[in-house]
Amino acid sequence: MTAANSTPTVPGDDRLAELKAKNQQSFFSKLPIVKQLRIAVGWQKGMLITGLVLCAFFLLVAIFAPLIAPYGYSQIKDASGKAFPTQAAPSADHIWGTTVGGFDVFSRTVWGARTAVIAILVAVVCSIFIGVILGLVSGYFGGWVDRVLVVIADAIYSFPSLLLAILMAIMISGGQSGLWAGILSSGLSITVVYIPQYFRTIRAEVVRMKESAFIESARVIGAPTWRIMTKHLLKNSTRTLPVILTLNSSEAILTLAGLGFLGFGIEPTAAAEWGYDLNRSVSDVTAGIWWTAVFPGVAIVLIVLGITLVGESLNDLADPRLRARKSAGEVIGSIEDTSVDPSTQKDAAEVVFTDPKVAADSAAGETESTSTASKGE
Repeated sequence: MTAANSTPTVPGDDRLAELKAKNQQSFFSKLPIVKQLRIAVGWQKGMLITGLVLCAFFLLVAIFAPLIAPYGYSQIKDASGKAFPTQAAPSADHIWGTTVGGFDVFSRTVWGARTAVIAILVAVVCSIFIGVILGLVSGYFGGWVDRVLVVIADAIYSFPSLLLAILMAIMISGGQSGLWAGILSSGLSITVVYIPQYFRTIRAEVVRMKESAFIESARVIGAPTWRIMTKHLLKNSTRTLPVILTLNSSEAILTLAGLGFLGFGIEPTAAAEWGYDLNRSVSDVTAGIWWTAVFPGVAIVLIVLGITLVGESLNDLADPRLRARKSAGEVIGSIEDTSVDPSTQKDAAEVVFTDPKVAADSAAGETESTSTASKGE
């Protein structure tokens, strides 16, 4: 009996061993996106994978834009010096046609991916850095510093984001500028819009945790204030930042496209920008020239869709109420199999479940048959 009880699983059933092996995570499996991919199931996993594929596609296009695009973003002549036709339909020389200014639509769309990625990086990095630092300081120290920062953040947050971005773009670059100046002005204008979101998120977490027992213990043992803020509070208050980061990245694309569409973005000879291309294609659509607007518009939709799918999936996986548990069924199955002594199990065909009264009558019938047989002998 002791040997039977020491048997961990049913012979031939290694599901519990596989489950234990899955729980032994390596460093690679603990990375943010990889960890979410491991625990995601069903629609959550499908959304996350689709979003990651779209984001990776545009990132690769942005990196290898000089190799993919047949022409430059501001090129209007071929190598022989012949000017490109204007508003030409898709052909072998220009697979997505040309614009009213003679630019190749395919090349402009490919180069626009690089501009979008750089603008996202500038905006997100600056807004996270400034918003997190201000949120830590405001939440931890409180007092008049907290009140002043909260009032400023609420005042900025109350403005329409696109209007505030337009005002910042005008103040920084006068409305239009070159490549890096335009990206910097667009990124900084978007940064100002999104700083309050990171500030309010970090501040709320810090205010909630700064009176916790582990923070009081750190103060008692003499830990410096900066160490408490960076080592304990910052580490425990940034869990929701990846979700906010992805959602703000998609909003940054739309804000950048809005600035370009309204004429406050980057000059066409300095960089390719999808919003500007859409602005120039408005009159083309009414004339039946669809290719100048469709391809930049589809690029904006796809990159925003990819980032949004990643953000929504991370949001669902970060909430235990929305996260489906992948291994629950496997654990239950293993427990059911190991909760019975294998040596006492019978073949399924021999196990018959009957009513107790029927079983008693059957037993009585067998006894009478035995007695009759004995008398006959």
